[in-house]
Amino acid sequence: MVPPPPPRPLRDLPPAPGVTLVEGGVEVCFYAGHADGVDVCLFDAGDRTGTSERRFPLTQRAHGFWFGHLAGVAPGQRYAVRAAGPWRPDLGHRHNEQKLLLDPYARAIEGEVTLAPEVFGHRVGVELAGDTGLRDDRDSVGFVPRCVVADERFDWEGDAPLQRSLAESVVYEVHVRNLTKLLPGIPQHLRGTYAGLAHPVTLEHLTRLGVTAVELLPIHAFTSEPELSRRELVNHWGYNTLGFFAPHAAYASANDPQGVLDEFKGMVKLVHRAGIEVILDVVYNHTAEQSAVGATLSWRGLDNRAYYRLDDRGHDIDVTGCGNTLDLRHPVVCRMVLDSLRYWVQECHVDGFRFDLAVALARGRYDDYDPNHPFLVALRTDPVLSRVKNIAEPWDLGIHGWRTGQFPPPFSEWNDQFRDSVRSFWLADVGRDNDDRSGHGVQDLATRMAGSQDLFGARDRGPIASVNFVTAHDGFTGRDLTEYDVKHNEANLEGNRDGSDNNLSWNHGVEGPTDDLGIQASRQRSVRNLLGTLFTATGVPMLNAGDEIGRTQHGNNNAYCQDNGISWFDWDVQPWQQDLFETTRFLVRLRAMLPVLRQRTFHLGAPADGDGRADVAWFGAGGQPMTTERWTDPTNRTLAMYLDGDRLGERSALVLLHGGAAAAEVTLPTPAGLSAYELLWDSAWPRPQGPQVVEPADGPVEVTAASMHVYRAVFHP
Repeated sequence: MVPPPPPRPLRDLPPAPGVTLVEGGVEVCFYAGHADGVDVCLFDAGDRTGTSERRFPLTQRAHGFWFGHLAGVAPGQRYAVRAAGPWRPDLGHRHNEQKLLLDPYARAIEGEVTLAPEVFGHRVGVELAGDTGLRDDRDSVGFVPRCVVADERFDWEGDAPLQRSLAESVVYEVHVRNLTKLLPGIPQHLRGTYAGLAHPVTLEHLTRLGVTAVELLPIHAFTSEPELSRRELVNHWGYNTLGFFAPHAAYASANDPQGVLDEFKGMVKLVHRAGIEVILDVVYNHTAEQSAVGATLSWRGLDNRAYYRLDDRGHDIDVTGCGNTLDLRHPVVCRMVLDSLRYWVQECHVDGFRFDLAVALARGRYDDYDPNHPFLVALRTDPVLSRVKNIAEPWDLGIHGWRTGQFPPPFSEWNDQFRDSVRSFWLADVGRDNDDRSGHGVQDLATRMAGSQDLFGARDRGPIASVNFVTAHDGFTGRDLTEYDVKHNEANLEGNRDGSDNNLSWNHGVEGPTDDLGIQASRQRSVRNLLGTLFTATGVPMLNAGDEIGRTQHGNNNAYCQDNGISWFDWDVQPWQQDLFETTRFLVRLRAMLPVLRQRTFHLGAPADGDGRADVAWFGAGGQPMTTERWTDPTNRTLAMYLDGDRLGERSALVLLHGGAAAAEVTLPTPAGLSAYELLWDSAWPRPQGPQVVEPADGPVEVTAASMHVYRAVFHP
């Protein structure tokens, strides 16, 4: 007779949260600090109704964690959690053991949420509205997903972080599904998937374009909101997280949960092999449970009071616009986010993160933003997380929520001021100039072109703290900025009330598509101006995927719920779109070719080496240095930025920006020793041409209306 195994020793401290494979089974651990009991529930594969459910009460408890050992559990096991405890909504307690809960640390999630009354902890009717104070005792087991125990082993074949410098980075913000859903050359079953993103056809496009990183819209497991379901639409962007450790299964070609995780890892490996980093857009500011009127799916049922920001009456404090806000003041919540980040870096090899509504993560004791918030301090000092790329979206919807430039190093930040200044100069102000109205002049544009030192000059951050962008997933595409004065979001079924009204766009005289060849040419030149400014400005450029081929969303500036042709890239491109791709590709190469465009430190704007030459100098249309009067003149539409590369041992460059609605003659500056300028790029060119020599002594150069030039300086030997 084989003796029974010795009893497992009692523990003073709980094991790692979630499910951890150990010899002979798994260790399980869940935080439910105000619960009276926690059960682990095991299910057979394929059991959607819950008939195979076996419950195992956890008997060990420490510091709010419930934990234990389950013998015989192996990878592939389906499981979930139930928590019993007080139902006191006025105190923030919403325990309900009839609701099956996801493990917040689950590595794989199988199945979808069915938005039936049973998934709500409180009593609702058929229309999913009801009394949030009245507990619902119907079992949700047949309407919610299952967690799956995953095997973390994976053959990385020597994959290692690429560790590209931010100064050399070109970020490509992209949606996994949109990019490849219609991409020719990719097998149908791989389109819109992780495997499709890593397919040679996709990688060829990315490598030809020259981007160094893909920033993926949320790939954490997510679900759709009840309101979208009522409109028969879906959450397409993914900012509605269901699990912070599990890749979204619908983006995989694999059908089994383990295969989903392996496919994601395989995608990262192949993208790295192409020389491209992977950055994840992560949503730690709120969850899919929404406010108290939402479903009970995980955190709310485990410990609503700990996981979410609540007021004194147990109501959600919402600074995200999504109903709830995760409370990173609580050490368990802060740890969950840090553990999640480390998991994606260490186990899935991602290279960095873009933090959605990052201000919400750093609101302190009195709900105000704190740059020394414990979460930010922990992340900045973590030996793993402090070494990857961390990019903040520096705002949320709470009071004093706009915080651009106020995140501590080594964070970089989305620079919305760059976006607005560039759009104003090339679109809104050109439209004003066309109507003989003054615009905003050139002063703010110059600040943005030089790296936005007014925003990022503190704490020795440098211009690499500024992630420059003109368009992003949220808003008009580059093409739509030139075709629409107002948003056209009717397909979202919100009465066109959603989405921003402050687009700083200009339709060039006609709303929407037109057959007028002159307007088409002007619009295409405007798109090239936006791209040219993005890639010649100091900072880290971020390109909204699809802008390189003139993608349109037909005026929809908030396509978050459009998993269809509005969002999917149309690869049946016209000749002008092919020209635009070659232009974008050239501008990326131009940035790499001219190191003077990729400064890691701010320009001094004054002579530094005793030779009388400044590292950056600004000139007006007459070739003379800018004066205070010209800087403050709202009618001034022409600016030349001269970047001296001599002290870097590199070629100097001149970027000429003319935002006038009419053509102009501009005299180029003539620094000492200058022999000639090479015109490398003119935004009036539909397609890049070879360098052209311009002799400054020959007089003014002709500049097309609303266009820009990039020159390389040639000096006497």
